[in-house]
Amino acid sequence: MNQLMLALSDVFNFGSILSLLIGLIAGYIVGVLPGLNRVTALAIALPFTYHLSPLAAISLLVGISKGGAAGGAITSILLNTPGEPSSAATCLDGYPLTRQGKAKKALGTALYSAFFGDFFATIILILSAAPLAKVALMMGPIEVCSVLFFSLTFIAALSGTSLIKGLLAGLLGLFFANVGLDVETALPRLTFGFVDLYDGVPLLAVGVGVLALSEMMLQIEAAVTSPAGIQAAGESRLQSQEGLKWSEFKALSRTLVRGSVIGTVIGILPGLGATIASFLSYALAKKASKHPERYGKGELEGVAAAESADNAVTAGALIPLFALGIPGSVGAAMLIGALMVHGVTPGPLMFEQNPRLIYGIYGTMVLASFLILPIGRFGLKVFSQLTRIPDSFLCPVIVYLCFIGAYMEGSGMFAVWLVILFGVLGYLMKKLDLSFVTFLIGFILGPMIELTLRQSLITLQGSWTRLFQHPIAMVFVLLTLLSAWRLSLMGQKFGKT
Repeated sequence: MNQLMLALSDVFNFGSILSLLIGLIAGYIVGVLPGLNRVTALAIALPFTYHLSPLAAISLLVGISKGGAAGGAITSILLNTPGEPSSAATCLDGYPLTRQGKAKKALGTALYSAFFGDFFATIILILSAAPLAKVALMMGPIEVCSVLFFSLTFIAALSGTSLIKGLLAGLLGLFFANVGLDVETALPRLTFGFVDLYDGVPLLAVGVGVLALSEMMLQIEAAVTSPAGIQAAGESRLQSQEGLKWSEFKALSRTLVRGSVIGTVIGILPGLGATIASFLSYALAKKASKHPERYGKGELEGVAAAESADNAVTAGALIPLFALGIPGSVGAAMLIGALMVHGVTPGPLMFEQNPRLIYGIYGTMVLASFLILPIGRFGLKVFSQLTRIPDSFLCPVIVYLCFIGAYMEGSGMFAVWLVILFGVLGYLMKKLDLSFVTFLIGFILGPMIELTLRQSLITLQGSWTRLFQHPIAMVFVLLTLLSAWRLSLMGQKFGKT
């Protein structure tokens, strides 16, 4: 109890609170700006933590992580431009809501969903770090591979009106995921001699090009061919600017809990990340919905599912860090660096050797969850005014932001050309009614499926009977087969119609 009281005094120390506020505001701004991300901000902030106290240093980095996760939804909803790659799923229903004049409602849903997911995962972290980390240790390459294959089956649920088109879009995403160096032989694949592609196609270039730039192409086309149509579309964004009602938020409770659980679990498993969590949560929400046809057209549940899972990953990734010393994400790895600079070794011994610091970090994370609400509400009022800007001015600005974000991502003009390429691809996909969701799922999961599949084949040593020694993997294999069977039934149904 004495250590807990000392930790609380550290949490409410002026220096710790100031570091946390600076981190939250900086992270929120970084999340809003396309092209910047939490990892970049954490890397820049890390040297500034050397002269801070251990708790103030962690407070700064935790603030950047949580603020970046919450801020990424702003441009996704207002401009169809994901501020963070993990916010791409939020675009799917957030931007249609903006076009319907419900930007404030969508932003409110994103903010409170972010708070719910973050707070939920933080409480899980405090209550059960060690037990859940032990579960994570049971997830080897075979288990992770089975989970990823099971995730691919959600393409069927997100294919839209055409199952065939959904599968084609997913395969197209898998194709682009193969660009880069082979994970086993390090030989270049589909790089066409461009060294910039050795690390693969950047997710930011794909997300910004396919989602944002393609949308701008369509709106500019509409402005040229039908000026009255785009003017009416711009005016529709200004209608019914009302916020989220309590009854509407209460109706999202199941989606929020489901998304928060998914985000926490994905956060525990190293290497998966917030992007997979948000898309997986979105897919399950659509599958469980009584009105799946509303998804992609402006459904609040879609925004809630993506944002709750995205923000839950931040705290979930700290569970294996504190219990085992294993980072669940790149952001968690940055925290390891900050702790080790101050002479603290992450892992189970932290609970015995540094209980005051552990309790202080827990208190800081809870405080950060609540402080993001007023920061987010202020940001909501400020950024929602973007909907009042005429499309004739807004479209060129968004195109400019797309190019600047791609340029700052690290590959210079090459990344800009990639954004243009995927913008044209996204434009054609919209014209052909191909699913963006299945394309992005295939692109994101492709590299991890290939890596874990190769690791699994080596582990099994060519004997499929060894798979029975992995019960968790067997469960997901059976679920995948069941989903494939249902998929075949859907294919027969579409064939008859």
